[in-house]
Amino acid sequence: MKDALETVKILAAYDLTKSLRGAAELTGCSHHTVQRLVAERDAGRAPGSGPVRERIIDPWLPKIEDWVEASHGRIRADVVHEKLARMGYTGSDRSTRRAVSEIKAAYRRGNRRVHRPWVPEPGLWLQYDFGDGPVIGGVKTVLFVAWLAWSRFRIVIPLRDRTAPSVFAALDQAFRIIGGAPTYVLTDNEKTVTTMHVAGVPVRNQATLAFAKHYSVDVLTCRPADPASKGGVENAVKVAKADLVPKETNLLPQYASFAELEQACRDFMVMVNSREHRTTRRRPLDMLTDERPALHRVPDTAHTVAYGVGRKVPENTPMVSFENAQYSVPAHLLGQDVFVRSHGTGPDTQVVIMHVGADGPAEVARHGLARPGSPAINDEHFPDHQEKIPGDYRPVPRSAAEAEFLAIGAGARTWLLEAAAAGTQRINVKMAEAVALAKIAGTAEVDKALGLAAVHQRFAHGDLASLLTAASQRAGLRTAAEDKSLTQGTAGWAGLGATDSGEGTR
Repeated sequence: MKDALETVKILAAYDLTKSLRGAAELTGCSHHTVQRLVAERDAGRAPGSGPVRERIIDPWLPKIEDWVEASHGRIRADVVHEKLARMGYTGSDRSTRRAVSEIKAAYRRGNRRVHRPWVPEPGLWLQYDFGDGPVIGGVKTVLFVAWLAWSRFRIVIPLRDRTAPSVFAALDQAFRIIGGAPTYVLTDNEKTVTTMHVAGVPVRNQATLAFAKHYSVDVLTCRPADPASKGGVENAVKVAKADLVPKETNLLPQYASFAELEQACRDFMVMVNSREHRTTRRRPLDMLTDERPALHRVPDTAHTVAYGVGRKVPENTPMVSFENAQYSVPAHLLGQDVFVRSHGTGPDTQVVIMHVGADGPAEVARHGLARPGSPAINDEHFPDHQEKIPGDYRPVPRSAAEAEFLAIGAGARTWLLEAAAAGTQRINVKMAEAVALAKIAGTAEVDKALGLAAVHQRFAHGDLASLLTAASQRAGLRTAAEDKSLTQGTAGWAGLGATDSGEGTR
C-alpha cells in the first residue's frame, strides 16, 4: 500500500501524462497501481483506502446499536459478545470489541453535552467542596475548599469531620477571609444541606436555612452526580490535594500535628492566590480587592450552629457531655446553654466550649479529648470545691455544746478526732468537763492540754485535769533562756590543789 506522499505523486504524474504506463514509468510503480488509484479518486473514495470489505459482524450492528442506546453507552463489549454468541454469532471477540468501540464513539458524538462558557459576576457565587486530607495520628482529616467564582480566589481549611458545626464554622471563616459574603453558595447535596429529594427537588436542612438567613446568603445545590456544574471548585480540590496531601508525586513528609496542617493550608492559600491565574491573567488576590465591594457584610458574630452542638449545663454541676465523655465549664454557667465542638484530629484533638452572653460569643473552656469514664476537669472551674478524702473528717458543730467545745481551739478539734477514732466512752461528758476547766484555768491552757492528751492518747477520766496540774507545777521551775544555760560550770575546779597563802607547804 502506498503512503500519502507516494499516492499524491502518482496521481500528479497521471494528471501530467494522462497515461497509465507513462505515470507508472515516472513514479516507478505498476500501471495497475496507477489505474486503481485513479479509479478510487474518480469514485469519490480516498485514494489508497482500498475497497470496503464486508465484515462478519456487519449484520449484527443494528442489534449492538440498540443495546448501546438502551444502556446509555455503558454496556461492556464482553457482555455484547456473549449475547451475540447465544444468538448465533461466530466471529471473534476482537471483532466484537472493535465494533462496540465504534458504535460507542458514535453514540457519544451524538449525545455529547455541550458546555457554554460561564461568565460569573462579581460578588455572586462561592462554591465549596471537600477532599480527603492527610492522616494525622491515625485519623483521617478533611480539606474544606472554597472557590470565589469571579476572582478565582481559593480557600483551604482543614477539618476534623464533615458535620454541620464543622462545615458552617469553615464557611464563616471563609466569609471573613474574603471580607464579605456572596449572594449564592453552591455545593453538593450532602445531609448538612439537603435532607432528601422529592421528585428531583431538594429538601433543605433546617440548620442550613437558619445559617443562610443569618449570613443573608442563598445556599444552592447542584444536580446529583453532576460535578461539571461546579467544575471550578472541583479543580481547586484536585490542586489542593496534589499540593497538601503527602503522596509519591510530591514527596511531602507526614504531618506531625493538626496545627502543622493548618499552617500548610495557610501557606498554600498565599501561594495560589498570589500568582497569575491562567484564565484571567491576573492575581486572584488583586481581583478579590475589586470584588470585595460587591460582597455584603458578614455579621459580627457567627451563627450559633457554627459553634457546635448545643448543651445545657446542669444546675448542680458544671459539666457537659460530648461524644460520650464529660467536660467541665466555669461554675458561673450553671443552668445556662453552651455550644461544644471538637477541633483538630488525633492526639491534638481539642474540645472547644462556647457561650453566647450579653457581650457576644466567647470561648469559656478548652480541653483535650477525654474518654468515657475519665472526665476532663479544670480545677479553676470549681473554686469552692473541697476534695473529699475517706477518713479525713472536719468537725462541724451541730449543737451549742459542741460549738462551745470546738471554740477552745485546734487542740480541742484534734482531741475530738483522736478520741473518736479511739472509741472513747462518754465523750460528751469529757467535752463538757473541758469547757468547764477552760473557764477556770484559761482557754489557752486547756487547749494545750487537750493537744497533749490527743498526742499521747490520754482519753481516760481525769487525764485532762492531770495534764493541767502537771503543766501548772512546771510553771515555777527555773528555765533557761536562749542566752543563758543551767548547766554547772567549771569555775569550782579552778582551786583544786592550790595552797593557802598563809600556810607553808607540808
